[in-house]
Amino acid sequence: MVAGVLADAGGAILVARRFDHAHQGGLWEFPGGKLEAGEDIRSGLARELAEEIGIRVTSARPLIRVRHDYPDRGVLLDVWRVSGWQDRVHGREGQELRWLSVDALTELPMPAADVPVVTALRLPDTYLVTPSPGTDWDAFLAALAVGIDAGVELVALRAKELPARDLVSLCRRAVDVCRAGGARLLINGDPALLDASGADGVHLDSVRLMAATSRPVPAGSWLAASCHDARELDQAARIGADFVVLSPVAATISHPGGRPKASPIGWQRFQQLVERVNLPVFALGGMGPEHLATAWEHGGQGIAAIRSLWQGSDAGKQSPPSGRR
Repeated sequence: MVAGVLADAGGAILVARRFDHAHQGGLWEFPGGKLEAGEDIRSGLARELAEEIGIRVTSARPLIRVRHDYPDRGVLLDVWRVSGWQDRVHGREGQELRWLSVDALTELPMPAADVPVVTALRLPDTYLVTPSPGTDWDAFLAALAVGIDAGVELVALRAKELPARDLVSLCRRAVDVCRAGGARLLINGDPALLDASGADGVHLDSVRLMAATSRPVPAGSWLAASCHDARELDQAARIGADFVVLSPVAATISHPGGRPKASPIGWQRFQQLVERVNLPVFALGGMGPEHLATAWEHGGQGIAAIRSLWQGSDAGKQSPPSGRR
């Protein structure tokens, strides 16, 4: 199956209500449908959206693929973000349509296969992992503000060298910087520090990820994890992570924390691993804004990076307009 996500100029997302007599009847979904025999995905997307909502697609790119087994059938949902179209959107089959904010989608009754799609829509295309803050926290926070002003919307505060008390103190200040610029911040550390830090969520390193027996933060907080192989990806899905970073995709200059550098997995293996989980996956390792399109083509949410985003890149503004997510 294929589905399209359309956003209007204000960032509202189009959803359609399934007819009561249909499978998953009465629930809300992203418009789309089944591919015809021998039909490629792009052609199927264009045909389905023309038939259902009366538009001609002019620009679209992959967003996420979701595999889900319902009690009566299994589905593979190939979801695309549609950034350009012609003609007026209308329900050609008499279905009810609504334009809703991304946040409103989280409260909408939807088929289970659509839930990871909403998560992907709530995330930006880039994820900044901070370098070590060093001893000059004022300079560190000033640099963070520059990155946010340039378009960064999601940040992982990584300061492994700091004791817990100092990490919490720095995180509180970094949260203020992020909130002032409309960005969200995750603390890379012990989940027990979440409440004191004021962060929007927790990013687990691979050691904490593999030690977890359940989701260590409440549902209202973000949970991310660092993964390097299939075993870690499966664990992230098992404990209910919201998204992950997968690395190293390409060669890196150095590895944060001084660990020996692993061999790059490359884009083909990245795509194979992404297919294992119904989670948004950021590509990490040697990534820059120039790799965004490649990440999308291989099933990724986007790219995560230290240097290329910390240096004030405007990569956070690369995606089609959809509001601050």
